[in-house]
Amino acid sequence: MSLLSLIVVTPLIGALLILAIPGTRTKLIQGVALVFSALTLLLTGYLYAAFDKTVVLMQFVEKLSWIPAFNINYCVGVDGLSVALVTLTGLLTMLAIIYSFNITVRIKEFFFWFLLLEVGMLGVFVALDFFLFYVFWELTLVPMYFLIGVWGGPKKEYAAIKFFLFTLFGSLLMLLGILALYFNSMPHTFDMMELIKQGSLLPRAMQIWIFLALYVGFAIKIPAFPFHTWLPLAHVEAPTGVSVILAGVMLKMGTYGIMRFSFPALPEATKWFMPFLIVIAIINIVYGAFCAMAQKDLKKMVAYSSVNHMGYCMLGMTAMSGIGWNGAVLQMITHGLITGSLFFLVGVIYDRAHTRDIDAFGGLAAKFPVYAGLMIIQVMASLGLPGLAGFVGEFLCFLGAFNVWPYYVAVGTIGILVTAAFFLRMIEKVFLGPFNEKWAALKDIGFREMVAIVPLVLLTVIIGVWPKFCLDLIDPTITYLVGMIK
Repeated sequence: MSLLSLIVVTPLIGALLILAIPGTRTKLIQGVALVFSALTLLLTGYLYAAFDKTVVLMQFVEKLSWIPAFNINYCVGVDGLSVALVTLTGLLTMLAIIYSFNITVRIKEFFFWFLLLEVGMLGVFVALDFFLFYVFWELTLVPMYFLIGVWGGPKKEYAAIKFFLFTLFGSLLMLLGILALYFNSMPHTFDMMELIKQGSLLPRAMQIWIFLALYVGFAIKIPAFPFHTWLPLAHVEAPTGVSVILAGVMLKMGTYGIMRFSFPALPEATKWFMPFLIVIAIINIVYGAFCAMAQKDLKKMVAYSSVNHMGYCMLGMTAMSGIGWNGAVLQMITHGLITGSLFFLVGVIYDRAHTRDIDAFGGLAAKFPVYAGLMIIQVMASLGLPGLAGFVGEFLCFLGAFNVWPYYVAVGTIGILVTAAFFLRMIEKVFLGPFNEKWAALKDIGFREMVAIVPLVLLTVIIGVWPKFCLDLIDPTITYLVGMIK
């Protein structure tokens, strides 16, 4: 079995083992979930170390005939773009599982679905056959539906159904796009690399329709305006660990799909759609920031900030240059680290105070210095403070896009100002000023929570100071992909 297959199968084995354990053995179930998520992380770490950063083509490729009648193969491989996201998935899943040890209801089912969700996400990032990609894409839908619908907040059923219907609608359109590519290829194939070669030869009108079908499927996941409405509700209702995975990994599946396939396979349609895509990116940035500023709920504020930050990724992608695309991918990685940790930190205070109302707190920094310090570092990273991870990706996205869309970029900078405003206002209301004695009995952040959060804070600082180790990984691949479109 190849390394990539082992990475995908490891959490699946863990999930099946959990099914075999009696539901009363909660410590054993938690232990199995942790061990298999840690094993997956170790394997992704080995993949990162063994990956040849100088090679632009796919590595660790494994191809097996699966359904020969339709030329469907089990084909997996990685390049610089997918290695980064596979590693991010392994890290965030393990940390989310550690944090989720506070789940007390139906523990067996929770960790089963969580590990199965990891299988789907990893599969999406390594699949090189479009049929296999679609299977893994759909596999992420069911676990997330149950994780929100069973373990979520008061409106969990509505949030889960809205998430399910939005994503299913997008998936069906994506399927139509995949089938159109399959039947217009000679010989018929689902091989992504082959479809990228043949897709560019299709008439422009057909490319546009296929691009639109694929785009809707990917845009719902990002989420790009106007498909964003499911996200804040899903985040607010989801348990903390699930929110972390939703923001840290699942949103990246949409931008990954566009960069991996839509742009290089359909270059004429890409050029035709670009004026629309830059408008949508700017709406995401500015509208997402203003929506976040209007929120009183901490979690909903962070959720809308994700709409804003994914707009930066889209902005970088519209640059159609190595600088912009490097910025977009780096923004995807750093957003996963920063916003994932922010959801953890919001969960910490909610577990204690049972409220997320910004106005309900005040002066917490005096009583909870460790918690306040971690939150302030990550908030500063999220608003793009130089020296922290959020700055480099945003800067490259704006730098790349400014060459092509200077006036749009000028409008987009409003989003940066508004982001700084709502995060600084939150720090003032929650951590500064006189202490609200109502919270005198609360305790500072605990050991389990520190284990989940501190690695993300450290990576935020390391990437902010030394982004080279990320950019060296992704740049050769990104330069190659951009060159395929021009």
